[in-house]
Amino acid sequence: MNVIIRVDASVQIGSGHVVRCLTIAKKLHETGCHVQFWMEPLEGNLIELVAREGFSNITSAKQADLYIIDHYQLDKEWEQSIRIYTKKIAVIDDLAREHDCDLLLDQNAVSNFETRYDGKVPEYCIKLLGPKYLIMRDEFIKERKKLRKRDDKVGRLLVFMGGTDPTNETMKVLLALEGYTFEHVDIVVGNGNPQKKKIEESCKQRGYHYHCQIGYMAKLMQQADFAIGTGGSSMWERCYVGLPSSATIVADNQSSTTIYAEQLGVVKNLGWHEQVTTETYKELLVNLSIMRMSERGLQLTANDKVDVWLHEFLHLNKRID
Repeated sequence: MNVIIRVDASVQIGSGHVVRCLTIAKKLHETGCHVQFWMEPLEGNLIELVAREGFSNITSAKQADLYIIDHYQLDKEWEQSIRIYTKKIAVIDDLAREHDCDLLLDQNAVSNFETRYDGKVPEYCIKLLGPKYLIMRDEFIKERKKLRKRDDKVGRLLVFMGGTDPTNETMKVLLALEGYTFEHVDIVVGNGNPQKKKIEESCKQRGYHYHCQIGYMAKLMQQADFAIGTGGSSMWERCYVGLPSSATIVADNQSSTTIYAEQLGVVKNLGWHEQVTTETYKELLVNLSIMRMSERGLQLTANDKVDVWLHEFLHLNKRID
């Protein structure tokens, strides 16, 4: 099966869409599919990263058996226009928008996740909704098998505010950490973070462990006692390995999921980034409370069968035709 994945990364968009699509691409490749990406050369793109992982990039539409679209700026009208190039269309979304697709995947847990696409996709569309369909890299699946029981002690802190961190949350956290002592602090950034050199220098001065565009995030999450992060897919990764954390909302698609995650007791919601200051992070550090987050996060993301979504992708033609 020939597959084209339409996705982008940039300073504004972030890197999360491409990262999860890389997971999909690798899984499909392992089953014998030929996968190509379609990405634009935006500032902060990850075209070279995808190339290093063995996938070529195209710059315009071409024929394929399946198009996978993970892009907030592409809508139902665009999907309809691409129909002439493909047999089937799969869409990954978090925003409950209207789509013209044959399969829709939304891995988020929100209060109405089972019904919020009703009437917004064709009747024949296969809907994969909720955390049962989490797209998890192999590294996370392996680390979940090695889970340790966490207590209320926070000796090891992990900070990851997304690949590009467009709202500069990492620097806010670094300022907040002045005067606080932890046994071990890991600061993670992506290549697209415009402040990465400044962050690296600050880490060197303080003895923190600096990591840039890494492939061992799951290991750091498994080792950490608490994480300061954002909403979105990384929040569900933290839940998946039982890591208690805070989440700052830095994009529209993170709002409803982060609010609901706090209601479920799996994360501490700090609110929208405009209202989150260095003082906010200082207050978080003073009043760190894990409060059974680890146990609840593991329960929420429990799934007897990993990569359930992969089976549905591979059998898309068979299920619909």
